[in-house]
Amino acid sequence: MLLRQLEYLVALARERHFARAAAACHVSQPSLSAAISRLEHELGVPVVRRGRRYEGLTPEGEVVLAWAHRILAERDALHQELSMLRGGLAGTLRLAVVPTALPVASLLTTPFCDRHPRARVALESLSSADITQGLGGFELDAAMTYLEDDALRNVRRIPLYEERYVLLTPVGGALGEARTARWSQAAALPLCLLGPRMRNRRIIDECFAADGATAAPAIESDSVAGLYAHLPGGRWSSVISHAWLHLFGVPDGMRVVPLEGPAHGPRVGLVIARSEPPSVLADALVAVAREAGLRSALDALLHSHLGRPDAGSV
Repeated sequence: MLLRQLEYLVALARERHFARAAAACHVSQPSLSAAISRLEHELGVPVVRRGRRYEGLTPEGEVVLAWAHRILAERDALHQELSMLRGGLAGTLRLAVVPTALPVASLLTTPFCDRHPRARVALESLSSADITQGLGGFELDAAMTYLEDDALRNVRRIPLYEERYVLLTPVGGALGEARTARWSQAAALPLCLLGPRMRNRRIIDECFAADGATAAPAIESDSVAGLYAHLPGGRWSSVISHAWLHLFGVPDGMRVVPLEGPAHGPRVGLVIARSEPPSVLADALVAVAREAGLRSALDALLHSHLGRPDAGSV
């Protein structure tokens, strides 16, 4: 059995298409198909359910896939450990981030690359469910996500910051001069919010409900960037996480108004799969995270915006 055969199987399971898997592995489709057939012959079990097109893996194939992820992860860990002995950490850190934490990912990835110039970061925006699957299947080294996710199993949790929710509203609007605002008052504004499939939106909806209100946004977006794109112009308001101020700041003509309620929201942190041997790259990222001071930096950023009637972009 060759490691290359296992790589082809992992690519096929990910792409769910022979031609796309072959392209991802930089080989021809016949070469990939032949390698997987040889793998099946060596193991003595069918791995792929074949029809006119890819139809998924057999039950035996799912077992082989889990082992393939584990074996390839151990191969990568070996290369990482040897690179440290040769004079510096090298390899690719596979980091996933929930969309609402993506605006602050650079506060970790930049110092990580500064400290380990021979290493690379493959950054991917994924849902919390996809992150759980990726960590369990050894497809990710680490993730930035909500730490209270019950689906996370057998992981290390390193807290980074707690989300704090504030109202971003036009200076000339109904709450533009308010010192603070209730969630029920925010619900009455013309709102632009993240879509209901986003974890952040579900948390915000719970805050509205706790104040006896229901938000009915006119515009919903599946990304923070899409939400922010609608804010300039003085028509829309939004409830945002203070972490988004790091990347997007406060659009011209808008201001940040504190919302009455919990001082802190759910915790966001690094999640690392417990594995043997542990990922050297993931441990290096944890070391950077422990020194980065994200919580203090983001709280200071929020404080700098509070009470400024004409805060522009930062």
